[in-house]
Parts: sequence; structure tokens; C-alpha cells
Amino acid sequence: MKVIFTVILFLYFSLAIAQITDSIPNIKQSNLVEKVVVDTLLLEKTIDTIKQNNTSKVQKKINTIEKKNRIDSLKSRIISLKTHLSLLNTHNNSLKINNALLEERVNTLKTESDALLKPYYTILFDSTLNKDIYNSKYRVSINKLTNDTIYIPLPKENRYIIPIKRLSVDTLKTTNKIAKINVIATKYADDPIWWEQRNSIGLDINEAAFLNWNSGGINSVSGLFKVDLARFYKKLHVLWNNELSVRYGLNQQEEKGLRKTEDKFEFNSTFGYRRDTISNWFYSIKLNFKTQFTDGYKYPKTSTPISRFFAPAYLFLGAGTHYENKKQNFSLFLSPVTLKSTFVLDNNLSNEGAFGVVKGEKSRHQFGFLLESVFRKEVLKNVLMTNKLSLYTDYIRDFGNVDVNWELNFALKINKYIMASVGTHLIYDDDIKFKDDIDNDGTLETLGARVQLKQFLGIGLMYRF
Repeated sequence: MKVIFTVILFLYFSLAIAQITDSIPNIKQSNLVEKVVVDTLLLEKTIDTIKQNNTSKVQKKINTIEKKNRIDSLKSRIISLKTHLSLLNTHNNSLKINNALLEERVNTLKTESDALLKPYYTILFDSTLNKDIYNSKYRVSINKLTNDTIYIPLPKENRYIIPIKRLSVDTLKTTNKIAKINVIATKYADDPIWWEQRNSIGLDINEAAFLNWNSGGINSVSGLFKVDLARFYKKLHVLWNNELSVRYGLNQQEEKGLRKTEDKFEFNSTFGYRRDTISNWFYSIKLNFKTQFTDGYKYPKTSTPISRFFAPAYLFLGAGTHYENKKQNFSLFLSPVTLKSTFVLDNNLSNEGAFGVVKGEKSRHQFGFLLESVFRKEVLKNVLMTNKLSLYTDYIRDFGNVDVNWELNFALKINKYIMASVGTHLIYDDDIKFKDDIDNDGTLETLGARVQLKQFLGIGLMYRF
């Protein structure tokens, strides 16, 4: 504004000077006019320059104000972004904490679920897949009548590696001939084992020796040899149980000689079929055979045997139903159709009509009802009880007259190889007559049937395989 005011004053004085110079002569006036024109042009140029400078200064000031506003705006945006960043960090920290808690909770739940699933599944970790593999130990089924869940154990598996096999293609027998190749294959296979076996061999020894013993006594030693072999097959609908039991015992007493204390050979076989895998009842056929090895005597008389090999021998063959629980510690066999055959192959005993056969006959056959039961239970730690009961009655002759064969044994395990055994064996058979020398004439008289009872207690070695 000052510049403009100066220019106006300068013009005003120039005009005044021009009026004054009108009175000067023409030569001087012309020079003065030229000078004024030049000065006017210079003044105009100066004014333009000043205007341009003022315009650039104003523009610079405007630009400075705009830059300042932009900087203030950027600062406010930076503050807002920092605020949002802090909020995001806080949220991320809370998420990390929540994730840690969630992971801990998931691990806890997995541990609890694995503890619940271990009785029913085999849990293996697959490092290639980075996850757990669950293999079921049972096959789950639902009883349609009771809607109960039934767990059926899967058969045991024997894992092995199949040897390397070289497979080849016979190019002569192929339609589209290809080059002969060799493939080396190694694979793992799971072979289910449907057979279960129980084997044991034992020897019980009892001994008593006396030397200058004031209370007196008889030197004696006795031994009992035992063999038990069993094979059990169970697959889905089929059951097949086979058992072989052998016993033979001797006793040596001073001045009394060698005597037999135990003599037994018995074989049992049961084959069963069931309609479904849920039921424990089988349609079954059972075979039982038993006899003895050597002659039996009514001691001290040893001239005439009262029993011999295959005299007697008993054969039971029956059809009916067989029950067996899942633990396989209890079984029951009911046979309304049973053939009982008694064999007496010794001529002397056959002529006497021993063991119920007709005199002179070698065999006798009966038709009746048979019940057999076996129960095993560990009543105390390392004490196994075995209870066997067999009942038979003949339909044709004296129905209701029951033949009883009952064994109750306790096996006391001391360690892996030493075991004690105690038990009783009771037999009642109306066809087995008791013999005794009543009048002391050296001849055994045949009396009526009596209850036969045997009790034993022994300790010895036992090997199971």
C-alpha cells in the first residue's frame, strides 16, 4: 500500500511540474516531456515488479499456511493411528491370553477324554500325520430287545513282518505283453489270533523221613505228575474248546511197597455255533472220554486188580446248548440227548459184570440227560478256585438216579514255578460197586454202590507255556 501511495504522489507532482513548465520555452518543454515519459515508463515497470513480488510473497504465505495445516492434519492422523495401534495391541494381548487359556483347556479335555477312551481304544501318535490314531479294542453292538450297548472284544492280533516277496508277471500268458518286472514288497500285516492255549506241566512231591525218631513214624515219599493242555477257538459264531488232563501219582512207604495214588486220563471237546455274536448261548455238541493207565488194586491185596486200562472207560456224546460268559470263567452245558457208553475190555472184570455191564459183555450204552458246569475264580490274590460239576441220569433205567462227579480244587501260586494245590473229588455212580474182603478169606466180595471221596494236598513245581 505504501508503494502505491508513493506512486500516486509521484504522478501528482509530475503533473504539477508539467503545468509549471507550460510557460517555459518550447525547446525546454519538449525535453521535459520526454523526461516525464521516460520516468513514467520506468515507474510503471517498477510498479509491475512490485506487484509481482507482492503476489509471490502472498502466495508463499498461503502455501506456508497450507503446509502447516497439512502437517497439523498429519499429526492428528498419526495420533489417531497410534491410538488405534495401542487398541490393537491390547486386543492382540487379550487374544493371546484367551488362546493360551483355550489351548490349556483343550489339552485338559484331551487328557480327560484319552483317559476315558484308553479302556476301549489303543491310542497311537502318527508323527507323519501329526495326530492321534484311535484303534478300537471292542466291536460295539446294540441289543435290540434291551437297547443295551454291548462291547464285544476283538481278537488278539499278532504283528509280524511278511518276508520280502518278488512278484513277477508272466509275459507269455498275458494278452497285452509287457516287459517282465520284479517288485520288492515289504509290508506289515495284522494276523488275528482266534486260538487261545493254556498249557501246564507239574510235579508234586511229598516226603517224610525218620531216623531214631522217638515218637515213631514211617518213611514215605510220594509224587504226582500233572499235565493240562487246552486249546480254545472262538471266532464270531463258532466255538471249539478242547481240554486234555493227565494225572498219575505213586507213593512209596516203608515195608508197604509202591502204591498208586492217582491215575487219570480225560479228554473234553465242545463244538458250538450261535446265531449272532451278541448271544452267549451256543448250539453245541460235546464229547467226553476218560479212562486210566495202569491196574488198580484194593490195597494191600494186589493179586486181583479191580480196574485196568479201558476197564472202565467212559464216553459221553451229547447235543444240546452251551453257555459261556465273555470272561470265559463260567460255562454251562445242558444236553437232553446224551449217549453214555461204558467199556470194560478186561475179560475178568467183564465176566464179573463190573461197572454196570452185563456179565460177559464188554460195553454198555445208556441214553439220558447230562449237565456239566465249570466255574473258575480268583478268590484271593494268587489263589485260583476251580469248581467242576457233572450230573447224569438215564431216561430208560432208573430215571432220577443221578450220577455225580464233583471236583473242587484250589491252586495257590507261590511264585512263577512253585505252586501248592488242595482239593477234593467226589464221585457217586450207581453202577460202580464197592468191593471188600469182609470175611478175611482173601476174596473180595462185591457190595453196593457207595460215595467215593478223595482229598489231596500237595506242593510242587509248575511250568506254564
